[in-house]
Amino acid sequence: MISIPKAVAARFVSTVPKFQRILQIARDRDVNEADTVAIVQDILSEVMGFDKYLEITSEYCIRGTFCDLAIKMGETVQNVIEVKAIGLTLKENHLRQAVDYCANHGAQWAVLTNGINWELYKIRFEQPIQYDLVYSFNFLELSARKAEDQEKLFILSKEGLARAARETFYEKIQSVNRFIIGALLRQESVFSTLRRDLKKLTPGLRIRDEEIEKILLNEVLKRDIIEGEEASKALSRVRRTLRKVSKQSSKPKGKLQPAPTLARPAFIPASETFEQATATDPAVVTD
Repeated sequence: MISIPKAVAARFVSTVPKFQRILQIARDRDVNEADTVAIVQDILSEVMGFDKYLEITSEYCIRGTFCDLAIKMGETVQNVIEVKAIGLTLKENHLRQAVDYCANHGAQWAVLTNGINWELYKIRFEQPIQYDLVYSFNFLELSARKAEDQEKLFILSKEGLARAARETFYEKIQSVNRFIIGALLRQESVFSTLRRDLKKLTPGLRIRDEEIEKILLNEVLKRDIIEGEEASKALSRVRRTLRKVSKQSSKPKGKLQPAPTLARPAFIPASETFEQATATDPAVVTD
């Protein structure tokens, strides 16, 4: 759970209900894209904490084309924001436009919204350009006092950017998701653990790892978790990481060097005073 400053949480509590009412009215009136952009600007300012005049730019030009909004901190574009009319359902072609904006400018993050629905995407500069949905939320369904919903807002907020909350959350979902867990369950170490536990349940049981793997793949794990591009990437990542860890643990550790032998001070008989010993024995050094 992301730690959210009390002042930021208080801002969410005071501003979210206001904009939920505004968005509800705007949806009922089916306002156009320009009016939706104006509402989104106000949300970015009052809820997310950005300076409306210095950090939120409208109709941001990127190599001859324009995006609706951009969050610019200093000289860096943090988020490219594509806004659609509040009554429109967000679609793939809307996302493609935002991704193209990011690709042309080198921006790594895109936000697609119609004011109510918000989607954050991480752009991956591969050939061709790829993107990952980091998370999404419905603004009308937010509970401003709920920690989980405050976290959704904080990731997009000015304070969240300063604390790299966006990057931290993305890294987490890349490491903790159904594809990674599915890939971990397909490792030999898991098969061996299951085989040992099955033998505890049924002493004398004879079962091979291959049989356990077959049951896991065909009867336990869902097909979409073990098949497809995301599943293949997760499996490759897990196996690559485990091989690396295995190599590191199998490397012979350097021999420990014996500790240097320190000169032993001369033995001072209990009957002697310190002054007497130092006067007769040069091995005892005094200041």
